Amino acid sequence: MSAAHLHHPPLPVRDGIAPSYIWLPEGQWINLISFLTSYFPDVGESVWLERMKKGEVVDQAGRLLSQDSAVKRGMCIFYYREIECETAIPFNAEILHRDEHLLVVDKPHFLPVTPGGRFLRETLLVRLKKQTGLQHLTPIHRLDRETAGVMLFSHNAATRGLYQTLFQQRVIKKIYHALAPTLPDRTFPLVHRSRMEEGGSFLVMQESEGEPNSETLVEVQANFGDLSLYRLTPLTGKKHQLRLHMTSLGAAILNDSFYPDVLPCKGDDFSAPLQLLAKSISFIDPISGDARHFSSQQELKRPDNAHRSVGGIR
Repeated sequence: MSAAHLHHPPLPVRDGIAPSYIWLPEGQWINLISFLTSYFPDVGESVWLERMKKGEVVDQAGRLLSQDSAVKRGMCIFYYREIECETAIPFNAEILHRDEHLLVVDKPHFLPVTPGGRFLRETLLVRLKKQTGLQHLTPIHRLDRETAGVMLFSHNAATRGLYQTLFQQRVIKKIYHALAPTLPDRTFPLVHRSRMEEGGSFLVMQESEGEPNSETLVEVQANFGDLSLYRLTPLTGKKHQLRLHMTSLGAAILNDSFYPDVLPCKGDDFSAPLQLLAKSISFIDPISGDARHFSSQQELKRPDNAHRSVGGIR
């Protein structure tokens, strides 16, 4: 996991990458290398020895650790995570705004926001740290890797909580655009409410009986025949809320690989981005009291072959 939220980690940010860390759980190990190789079975012993040789494995006090270092429960180990042959993401984010508190960017499709899984350097956070030199940069809301659009970051720890509170209190207005099949039998605008819970797979959400905990205003922005451009205003912020709600209405967003069915990983195929765009964010600034509005410069467009593939849209 990332040590970005720690005020003074014992290893510096390197090439935009904050050190990772792990708290030792309950257990018995002969020494440090025995713990590391058992806890991280996919990382070879030689990799850890090389990291130690370079002085890149330390404890919470910054003391260098070796393979024979004693370890015990509650100890915190810091190190730099590495990924071999990381997939390059051939799309760039555009900076929309920067002040002493916020950095606002226009994220492309396919670029993850934070390191995780098979992505480390090819993430929005790491790229922005390298580009701007803002080492305390932290995202203050979520945006899926597959979704493009407006993303807010805080780079001032003293005021970060003020902006995070806006999202927690749901006083941020977010508008999304989505390209999905036309629904000729429904009347718009409409509000879709449902109870959302974790699905059978950790990847997806599902709707279930019970008190609604999610709500989305759905409007039609433009009609292209078999496809329409929808304007979505989420009034709650559940994981995959827009994707699940559109699927429930019978109009799964174009190129969605999770809804209604989880499809095989597309790997490095960038030819069919999810047609979901975080178009704008509006709020009253908690410090200045000014009305703030940030809008994506990107647009969703009907693909030329949509009429031939509408039957297979997911």
